[in-house]
Amino acid sequence: MAKILIIEDEAAIRRVLVKILSEENKAYEVFEAEDGLAGIERIKKEDFDLVLCDIKMPKMDGVEVLEAVKKIKPETPMVMISGHGDLDTAVNTMRLGAFDYISKPPDLNRLLNTVRIALDRKELVVENNRLKKKVSKNYEMIGESPEIIQIKEMIEKVAATEARVFITGPNGTGKELVAHWIHQKSDRSKGPMIEVNCAAIPSELIESELFGHVKGAFTSANKDRAGKFEAANGGTIFLDEVGDMSLSAQAKVLRALQENKVQRVGSDKDIKVDVRIVAATNKDLRKEISEGNFREDLYHRLAVILIKVPPLNDRRDDIPLLIEYFTKKIASEHGTAQKKFSDKAVKLLQEYDWTGNIRELRNVVERLIILGAAEVNEEDVKLFASK
Repeated sequence: MAKILIIEDEAAIRRVLVKILSEENKAYEVFEAEDGLAGIERIKKEDFDLVLCDIKMPKMDGVEVLEAVKKIKPETPMVMISGHGDLDTAVNTMRLGAFDYISKPPDLNRLLNTVRIALDRKELVVENNRLKKKVSKNYEMIGESPEIIQIKEMIEKVAATEARVFITGPNGTGKELVAHWIHQKSDRSKGPMIEVNCAAIPSELIESELFGHVKGAFTSANKDRAGKFEAANGGTIFLDEVGDMSLSAQAKVLRALQENKVQRVGSDKDIKVDVRIVAATNKDLRKEISEGNFREDLYHRLAVILIKVPPLNDRRDDIPLLIEYFTKKIASEHGTAQKKFSDKAVKLLQEYDWTGNIRELRNVVERLIILGAAEVNEEDVKLFASK
């Protein structure tokens, strides 16, 4: 139910507004405040989805209320109520952050329309903030080891540039995480982040996946289809396991980097694209180049900035932090209370050989949470974390 606060010193107008909004929509819960000071006190104590506020009031006028609300609850939309002589002031409140203003006496349709739009906008803002927090949390880098601190510092330096980044490291170390952090901290963060797992796409389809195709380009091409490069326009494309890409696709990626253009399979029409490329691999590309499996010119185009993500065995000091992070995350996902790990259990896990890296640690932590005691102990680790 949407909570609406009306701050108005004239009781008659207050009553009219309450009646209109309450009768119009049963989902509106309408509250009153007789002046600006009373309104501010209510806003400090509770959250409102919308505030309707008169401009001319004793004790504290509407402009002062607006400025105060923007400091204590900046996400709360405010609609100002203006008398005939207050129109200039009402317009000025828009510059100060008011959502809109309504003249007295209020026109019914204008009032209801403004309220509806303001509430819709508030809902969008809240959802957007929730998603931003969710994204930020999902791609949080956990660790205080020198290796992770160095990666974080490099991301801070590189993200704001347009430099291409090449991420190396074994499977399960968090290369995808690094790529997402680079995108989130870049000027392209409002644009799309498109991921392509080059190892998961058959070699005969990789070009169509990356660059799209036109109808009839091959047997199953029943209609025109845009590729990942077009989808990433204005944002970032992450080419994961790029070492598995076919030589033919590599040549087209090289052209896209050189000319900022792509051609759909079966077409000779150039399509301009504006994308930043972040690539990753678990292979030794120097070896792949020497064996003729990867183009050296493409490697040098991609590897402007190199970031090496270390295996978990090289950053064992981060394991306690990772265990704590995973226990919180898993408890949230399962809707259960967070379990604790004993010091001996954590120490034993630090001594394990983590060939599967962070991905393996996460799975083991989840297994111990499900099967272990109320406080996961050393015996639980020996029993359930063994390979």
